[in-house]
Amino acid sequence: MPQTWNPETYGRDGAFVHELAGGVLEWLAAQPGERILDLGCGDGQLTLRIAGSGASVVGIDASPEMVAAALARGVKADNGPAEKLPYPDHTFDAVFSNAVLHWVRRQDETLSQVRRVLHPGGRFVAEMGGHGNIAAIPAAFAAVLARHGFASLGDRGNYYPTAEEYSSRLERQGFIVQKIAHFPRPTLLPASGMAGWLNTFFRGVLDALPEKLRNPVVEETVALLAPVLRAHDGQWTADYVRLRFIATAR
Repeated sequence: MPQTWNPETYGRDGAFVHELAGGVLEWLAAQPGERILDLGCGDGQLTLRIAGSGASVVGIDASPEMVAAALARGVKADNGPAEKLPYPDHTFDAVFSNAVLHWVRRQDETLSQVRRVLHPGGRFVAEMGGHGNIAAIPAAFAAVLARHGFASLGDRGNYYPTAEEYSSRLERQGFIVQKIAHFPRPTLLPASGMAGWLNTFFRGVLDALPEKLRNPVVEETVALLAPVLRAHDGQWTADYVRLRFIATAR
């Protein structure tokens, strides 16, 4: 089931995505005058931060709603899929991506496109979900969906690889992996808690359910997860695991 995005709820319940991107931005180390593509730019928050370095930045995202939000921020952004980038060969000095690649269904096509639009020696710097990412959340969600007769919606198709697996994939697509790290990053959720997280990041599946089931499915999933992800004071923590890398184009 394709994911759908609402810029308003994403800005409220998913702000931690860009707020916690300092590490991957450091790895990018954008320089004045560089041409950089922000792959999966979302609402343009990180695109603006990269542009603050003096680099020339363009974003691209598969969600027209998120592109509209980025344009409203003054970001130069295009609507299109990661698997078919609308740019000439060797356009960019760097391609940046944060919290996007694990949503991509056709990984090899995407990596081939990134390699194509980079200058030889250009760098691909990204962070995505790594093996073990949010392991508890989709398991609980799938169990609740199955209970209501919608087991077929339980697999969102996200891809959370190990460092070894993704290194091999990058190398097969013409990259040299300079650095890669796989690490846990438990993430405190905002006041909307797990219900807000589910309504933002499982929005595509929830929209596919009969309307009368959407709130009960969220409530039952929250109840299943509370013993492991909610503290006694009510603070929710999502069990994030990240994969971050720098790879250069051959």
